[in-house]
Amino acid sequence: MTAAVATPPPKAARRSGGGGLWRYLVIRFLLIIPTVFILVTMVFFLMRLTGDPITAALGGRLPADQLAERISAAGYDRPLFVQYFEFLGQIAVGNFGTTISDNRPVIEVLLTYGSATLELAIYALIVAFIVGIPLGMLAAARRDRWQDAGLRVFAILSYATPVFFAGLLLKLIFSVWLGILPVAGRASTGTELTLQTISDPSGIYLIDAIRLGDPTAISDVLAHAVLPAIALGLLTAGVFLRLVRTNVIGTLGSGYVDAARSRGVSEFRLVTKHAYRPALIPIITVIGLQIALLLAGAVLTETTFEWKGLGFMLSEYLKARDFVAVQGIVALLAVIVALTNFIVDIIAAIIDPRVRY
Repeated sequence: MTAAVATPPPKAARRSGGGGLWRYLVIRFLLIIPTVFILVTMVFFLMRLTGDPITAALGGRLPADQLAERISAAGYDRPLFVQYFEFLGQIAVGNFGTTISDNRPVIEVLLTYGSATLELAIYALIVAFIVGIPLGMLAAARRDRWQDAGLRVFAILSYATPVFFAGLLLKLIFSVWLGILPVAGRASTGTELTLQTISDPSGIYLIDAIRLGDPTAISDVLAHAVLPAIALGLLTAGVFLRLVRTNVIGTLGSGYVDAARSRGVSEFRLVTKHAYRPALIPIITVIGLQIALLLAGAVLTETTFEWKGLGFMLSEYLKARDFVAVQGIVALLAVIVALTNFIVDIIAAIIDPRVRY
C-alpha cells in the first residue's frame, strides 16, 4: 500500500511590506490634489458671495463709472465659471494674482511673510512637545492622583482658552507687570535693521541672526519669540498631554509591560522606556491636524503680538476686504496643510506598518 504523500498546504499570500508602503504613499500623495482643489474651490466661491473683489474692496470709494471700468479691466464682469477656470489655471502656474489694496503680487506677499509664520509654527511645536509630552507621561504615572487631576485640568484650559486671551494675559504678566519680555514684534528695531544687512536673508530671523554671528541679535529674536510661542504652543500642548496620558496608560496595562514589571523594572523606567515610545505613534498621526490648528491660531497670535506673518497679513487684508489677497493666502495655507499631512502619513507608515494596511 503506497503511503499517501502529504501535500503541503498552500503558502499564505504575503503582502509585500515595501509594495504596501509605496502603494499607500502614492494613494496619499494623489489625495493631495482633490483636497487642495476642493479647498481652493470653496475659497473662490465663498469670496464671491458678496460680489466681485473690486466692488468689495473699493465700493463706495470710487465713482460708479470708474468702479465699472476697473471691474471690466480686471475681468470680473465675465461669467463666474470663466473667472473660476482662469483662477485655477493661474494657481497651477504659481500666479496668485495681485492684491487690490496695495497692488502687490500675492506671491510676493506669500514669500515675504510666509517665513515668519513658519518660524512661529516651529517655535509653537517645540513648546507643545516640551510641555505636552513630559506632562502627559507624568499624568499617566500618577494616574488618579492629585497630579493627574491637576494636569488634566491644565490640558483642558490649554486648548480651551482662546489664543488671543492667553496672549493678552502673557503680555500683561511678563511685559507690563514684570517687564522681562518684549510686548510685541519679531525683533527690536535695531535688530531688524541689522538683519536687513545680510545677503540673501531666509526670512526666519533666528537663522539670519545665527548667520550674522551676533549674540545680541540672537537673544533679542528669541526674547521676542517666547510669548507668541507659548500662547500658540499651549493650544497644542494640551492635546498632546491628553493623548500621551491616554496612550501611556493603555500601554502600561499591556502584557510585555506586566512582564517587565514582574522582573522588577522600576515604574519610572516602565513609563520612560517601555510605554513611552508606543505612545508617540498617535502623537505623530495627529501632528498634521495640529498644523492646521496652529495655522488657524497663528492668525490671532500674530495679530495679538504684531508678529508680521501670513496670519497678520490675512487679518489686514480681510479688514481691507482684499479678497484677491485672501484667496492667495488661504490657497497657500491649504497646500501647506495638505503637504504636512502627507509627510506625517509617511512618518507614521514607516514607524507603524499597520497604518498602511
